[in-house]
Amino acid sequence: MTVNRVGLVVHGGRAEAATAARAVRAWCAEHAVGCADIDVWQEGARHSAREEVDSAGDPDLIVTLGGDGTFLRGARLAAENDALVLGVDLGRVGFLTEVPATAVREALDAVREERITVESRMLLTMRASCRLEVPAQMETLLRYGRGPLLPPPQVRGECEAGNDWGVALNVTALNDVVLEKLARDRQVSVGVYLAGRLLASYSADALLVATPTGSTAYSFAAGGPVVSPRADALVFTPVAPHMVFNRSVVAAPDEPIALRVLERSGQAAVSIDGQLRGVLSPGDWIGVYAAPRRLKAVRLGPMDFYGRLRQRMNLTDAPAALADGEAAPLWPVTSPRPADLAHLALPPVPDDAPRLS
Repeated sequence: MTVNRVGLVVHGGRAEAATAARAVRAWCAEHAVGCADIDVWQEGARHSAREEVDSAGDPDLIVTLGGDGTFLRGARLAAENDALVLGVDLGRVGFLTEVPATAVREALDAVREERITVESRMLLTMRASCRLEVPAQMETLLRYGRGPLLPPPQVRGECEAGNDWGVALNVTALNDVVLEKLARDRQVSVGVYLAGRLLASYSADALLVATPTGSTAYSFAAGGPVVSPRADALVFTPVAPHMVFNRSVVAAPDEPIALRVLERSGQAAVSIDGQLRGVLSPGDWIGVYAAPRRLKAVRLGPMDFYGRLRQRMNLTDAPAALADGEAAPLWPVTSPRPADLAHLALPPVPDDAPRLS
């Protein structure tokens, strides 16, 4: 696979990230591949994804050096440029990142030699009743001890707007879109619509729409289901709702989810992949749906999502399940698959896997 230019997104607070970045730059120099750092903090301001990838020379591979937060930043850039994204793991959870920092050169070799799998992941985009903006006084407050906010989302000019459909915003979310309260002493009241029909009106701390990728992030912390990243679905989860029905709803990828701030509600903040992007007033709404573009994530082999889930979440076996016997083997199937099961997606079996007797 021809890689002409690499864009680097580096976690500036980690010394090991800087070390890994030097290894990437050295690899690029050895293979005559252009390389540019994408510094979203440059000049004391944040820039749109389009501005950032333009300044980096339109890279066709984005390499992120950090944790899942850094990967989310790189995913936003990769989606804007339809580029590949490779996550180098320097974080603590690592559901999204792919390779350890020590293997970054080998990973780049694999990309160049086409020894990779390109995993296609669903993204979210949205429309709104109005353009999203963050009030100046709120931006000043949030900048205390943090970097500057992202600029307001731009409107997609190629899309029809107005009437019941609102304005199409040029945003992508790999994890989630969240509507949440601004004041601690007042919940946000929101009407939730699935596929154009009212599901219910909620009073809650927040309401979120997640992708399968984002199901292990905020949605999981709020009690939502774990969904395979291979699936295409929208996961609606209320956060601390003041009502009996507090369950998540999993919608089909072609079923949009709309959130309308009710008349007597306070204002609500809109966050996209954890970044505050705007504030809505009573009567305003957002509609969240599957984006036409998808993320192209580099994998060095089939992803063992459920093994990673067991490891990252420190899952242990129930004592009652072990009371009358030994623990289940980690890899229960090691024999070749029958022909009628050959289409199933299973992670590779390690050479030292135990066999069932």
